[in-house]
Amino acid sequence: MKTPTRRKGRPKGFYAKTEVAPVQSLDRAMIVLEALADSAGLTLTEIAERLDQSPATIYRVLNTLNARGIVESDPQTQAWHIGPMAFRLGSAFLRRTSVVDRSRPEMRQLMEITGETANLGIEKDGLVMFLSQVETHETIRAFFPPGTLSPMHASGIGKALLSRYSDDRLDRFLRSGTFEAFTSKTLCEPVAIRKDMQGIREAGFAVDDEEKTTGMRCVAAPILDFYNEPVAGISVSGPSHRLTPDRISEIGKAVKQAANQISRGLGSSET
Repeated sequence: MKTPTRRKGRPKGFYAKTEVAPVQSLDRAMIVLEALADSAGLTLTEIAERLDQSPATIYRVLNTLNARGIVESDPQTQAWHIGPMAFRLGSAFLRRTSVVDRSRPEMRQLMEITGETANLGIEKDGLVMFLSQVETHETIRAFFPPGTLSPMHASGIGKALLSRYSDDRLDRFLRSGTFEAFTSKTLCEPVAIRKDMQGIREAGFAVDDEEKTTGMRCVAAPILDFYNEPVAGISVSGPSHRLTPDRISEIGKAVKQAANQISRGLGSSET
């Protein structure tokens, strides 16, 4: 196999297949960031206890990140939060994902048509990661901040993406482990999940019928790229008393049309 041409700025052993030890201080900083991202704010003591690290060590990490604007502290509560620079860095990921920009007009239209929150998500390490959302004006609504993770088998977008998997890839997913039951309606058995995939393929959209959260429904469809492969999913979600069974077909049609429109913009020839 031909070794790739070395690029400027890459160390000599960059392309070697041997494992490289992580930079411990950088790894620790990333763990602190993940802890803050998963919370509504943590004090120095809370972070140290949660990560089983000394307060002095965590304080040095926070000070370094704070100097770059990646974290910031509330002087009144003494709690640390994700800072504006972290948002800027994260936005770079969204900028390179053209599906986000292409999806925004369709998401806004979906929200206006259905009166419910529209969402965009992708598969990330076997989970659904939400990238963008257009919220409904209703007081009671679904809320998935960018970066929120959800299980594939119990979310509308996850099931929509799974329905486009090849037989081999779906088999690997179904053999990957056990599937958690979040409600009495969650599909956890491989046979049941596979049967659900058949129905989704026929309808062109997936339904999360209170399978993740009791009282919430979601209708989703897959977004395809130039190679007609699933790269994202778009959905409408809201409380079950508004997303009633008699509305599913109508909403499913609207979600499918939105997904098809985005897919065509990405070069898909299947929609």
